[in-house]
Amino acid sequence: MQDNTYRHPRAGWPGRLFAALANCTHVANARQAILSRLPFLTLHSDVRDVVYVSWLVDAAAAQQLLPAGATLWQRGGKTPFTVLTYRHGHFGPALPGPLRKLLPSPLQSNWRLYLGHTPPGAPDVPCVFFLKNIMDSLPHALGTRLFSDILPTHLAANMTLEVSATQARCGIASGAGSAPALEVQAHIAGKQTLDEDWRQLFGDWRAAVTFLACQDAAIAHVPRNGKLVFGEIDLPVDIGQVRALTALRADCGLLGQLPPLSPPFAFLVPKLTFKALSERLL
Repeated sequence: MQDNTYRHPRAGWPGRLFAALANCTHVANARQAILSRLPFLTLHSDVRDVVYVSWLVDAAAAQQLLPAGATLWQRGGKTPFTVLTYRHGHFGPALPGPLRKLLPSPLQSNWRLYLGHTPPGAPDVPCVFFLKNIMDSLPHALGTRLFSDILPTHLAANMTLEVSATQARCGIASGAGSAPALEVQAHIAGKQTLDEDWRQLFGDWRAAVTFLACQDAAIAHVPRNGKLVFGEIDLPVDIGQVRALTALRADCGLLGQLPPLSPPFAFLVPKLTFKALSERLL
């Protein structure tokens, strides 16, 4: 199972203070006790430049990273592992309406596996399991740690995302912290092609993109109580607007534990509107 203990990317007493706060079970338990009795505060973001990079990995190795109760989707001993990196558009509560435009737009990278079915107590919908979540904003990283269980967030020492008419690049530097490293360089491709390894599982490019990008829920593990947390999301991806990418470089800090069994499959979602609709412990 993955260790999502927070370590700050820079040494010194402020980093130790932030880590103590992010990892404090007493704060998390108090927050859960209070917020579970209140209506969920819907979160909204006008996301743009979503770079997806996926590998087919050994399903048995991937299953070892999941807790009991979470079962992978797999075919022929293979399962997809995806890293998506994107820029938020004024990420925060939907309640302020137009004033949400005053909120910042941090970078985020989400690392996930795909479940064959949801655990007992959750509706049966397309669902992913969050392995890692990385952001470039300390307030957002600590905020998601303190006010949510669904995003095991780590702060990057440095994080980049560049998308032009011809290429896409994204990277994560760990520093001394717990954020895993990432380096992706890709060209925007003219054709929507699918390697044979991926074609055997999904048939064609559109079907692969639909599976990898279109979910209604996410699950994460809550170490302090050993439970799973279930969150509903609204992620309407317009497949017709998705652009194919050819990955020239795709280095990821989890590939040592999940050795790839296929070439990376990459694509770009130019924009979408994201909403977090609910969160509850199972």
